[in-house]
This record gives sequence, structure tokens and C-alpha cells, in this order.
Amino acid sequence: MSYMADSLTKPAIPATDAFALVRRVVLRFGGGVGALCSLWIVGLHLTGNNAFGPKQLLAELLVPFVALASQWTLRRQLLPVKPGLARAMAVGGLTTLLAAGLCACAVWGLGHVVGEPTLAQHRAEITEIMQTQQQVDRKDRKLVPLTAAQRAAISGITVNDLAVSNFKAVLLLGLVFSLPGGIFFRE
Repeated sequence: MSYMADSLTKPAIPATDAFALVRRVVLRFGGGVGALCSLWIVGLHLTGNNAFGPKQLLAELLVPFVALASQWTLRRQLLPVKPGLARAMAVGGLTTLLAAGLCACAVWGLGHVVGEPTLAQHRAEITEIMQTQQQVDRKDRKLVPLTAAQRAAISGITVNDLAVSNFKAVLLLGLVFSLPGGIFFRE
């Protein structure tokens, strides 16, 4: 069994133990950025901001960059051996999946803790955003009331819907970057 020196975490790691390295990198990077996103969401609520609104995106944008960083770290730790396409894609995808899961759990948990009054406030904010966007989209700039279907869709938003939406957004953002990153960092 050959050993490689790891310039970041000394001592040397076995070259054949790549799965353990992948797992370690995914847990470190995915868990870290997932926890950071969770703290951001809780921090938004504690500072009086809408934790379910568009400001979530500020933390969610970190996930794709951390997925790329995890792929780069895997490549660096496996030198002089190349990680290969499968390992590079697995690290990026699993990092993104873990971060998306942790972030969605934070949204779901916070939604259950804060309760219906905060969700009603979020629904009111969605209504205001939609009305403003419709007004901007119209040429005559007249305020158009929302249709009954739009009001029903907004009033039907639940904590589960918010968590699933968050999960999908984070997963999509992360995979958009980690797929080309995996191709680039495979060698």
C-alpha cells in the first residue's frame, strides 16, 4: 500500500482509502456550509428579518462555492493521484446534498418553532412582492389585485412547502456549479 503526504492535514493517508477521504471532505465542507446556512436563517429571525424570505439567498449562494472548494480539496489531498470523474462528482454532489438537507431542516425547524403568526407575516410579504411585480410588469403601472387562485396559492403555503422549496433551491444552485467543477477537478 502506498502512502501520500497530505500538505494540509499531516500525517500521510493511504492512497487506497479514497472513500474515507471523500466522506471526510463531504462531512467537513457540506456540514460546515449547511450549519452556516442554518445559522444565517436563525440569525435572520432573531434580528427581526423575514427568515423565510429572499434574504435566505445570501447564505444559499455559499453552497456552490463550497462544493467547488470541496472538489479542489479532494484533488489537492489525493495528489499525485488524480481523483477521477466519479470521485470529483461525488464530492461536489454529496457536499451539496448534505448542505441542502441541513438548510432545509433549519427552515422546517424554525417554521415549527415560530409558528403561524410568522408564517402569516411571510405570506403577507409574498403578496406584497407579487402585487408590486405585477405593477412593474404592466405598462400602465396600475395596481392590479391578485387573482383568487394566486391568493389561494399564497394562503396555502406551509412550513413543509418552504422547506422543500429551500432544499430544491440549494440543491439546484450547488449542482449547477459542482457538475462542471467535477469535470474540471477530475484531473
